[in-house]
Amino acid sequence: MNERAHRPTVKEVAQRAGVSPMTVSRTLSGGVNVKPEVQQRVLAAVAELGYHRNENARSIRPGHSSGLIGVAITNIANPYYSTFALGVEEEAALTGRRILLGNTSEDAAREAELVGDFLGRRVDGLIVVPASATSTHLAHSQSQGVPVVLASRRIEGLAADSVVLADEDGAFRGTTALIDRGHTRIGYLGNALSIFTGRRRHAGFVRALEARGLPVDAHLVATNQQTVEQARDATRALLRAKNPPTAIFCANNRNAIGALKEISTQLGSGLRTPGDFPEIVSFDDFELAELSPVPISVIDHDPRELGRTAARLLLDRLDGGDRDAPSREIELPVSLRDVR
Repeated sequence: MNERAHRPTVKEVAQRAGVSPMTVSRTLSGGVNVKPEVQQRVLAAVAELGYHRNENARSIRPGHSSGLIGVAITNIANPYYSTFALGVEEEAALTGRRILLGNTSEDAAREAELVGDFLGRRVDGLIVVPASATSTHLAHSQSQGVPVVLASRRIEGLAADSVVLADEDGAFRGTTALIDRGHTRIGYLGNALSIFTGRRRHAGFVRALEARGLPVDAHLVATNQQTVEQARDATRALLRAKNPPTAIFCANNRNAIGALKEISTQLGSGLRTPGDFPEIVSFDDFELAELSPVPISVIDHDPRELGRTAARLLLDRLDGGDRDAPSREIELPVSLRDVR
């Protein structure tokens, strides 16, 4: 196939978006002096046409590998994802490859632009923690002969290798453990239910309550917390409820840290004791969890191994496997561990 004949141009993107080629270039270089609504039109046109900048094609001879793997994660500030990226890098290094790492901040448009940049640098393959259910840019990557592996989350309808965690089972086990300790009013802190992991972990939480005949109290369920500060605010609201929870299930470590920050702040007032606050279960371990002022357990797993597994799936496609073989799905187990 003649790839050049199928590669859209800046001019075509500009025509689709109704802007000038210069505006397209400015948008793809960071959006300086470009109105947000115009940037969105340009990025939509980029995704629709499958455009990507060819940053280093001249330095790579036809038929030769760049030796690069593009890795897109959702939150580079979260140590969980830096550890995940380390696992990818270690496995890639065994074959002499290096990684290009980018952050999407859970933004689908930013992810599409990042993937386009990776393709412009002629990466051998992509490992992506999807920011949304949007898959057009990833399907385009596959059509260009660049294999894609999804990590931590899957996208329905995209035939790509994936490695995820036992999200629902872990949430079920963590919530059940709280019920076994006598808790009947259990709060929930998590990210958006539209996110693959958020949906699965919430489902495990609900299933555990229903299995023991306990109601799901909507007043004790808080979703859409993407940051520590949002989780802290949500915790404050839960603790102010008329009948506050005696335990809280946190669907990720950002929510757990936010909950503990709020609890520690209220303890600092000297008006309450640790026994006045809910016990915590966190899906994902985090640093200094053992210093929690309240009892805490974690649903544990190794993000480094998650990264290694994703890299092995990709490298198998690149170096040994059939690129056209059916997609594979791997679910890694988790364990429940009491921290204090």
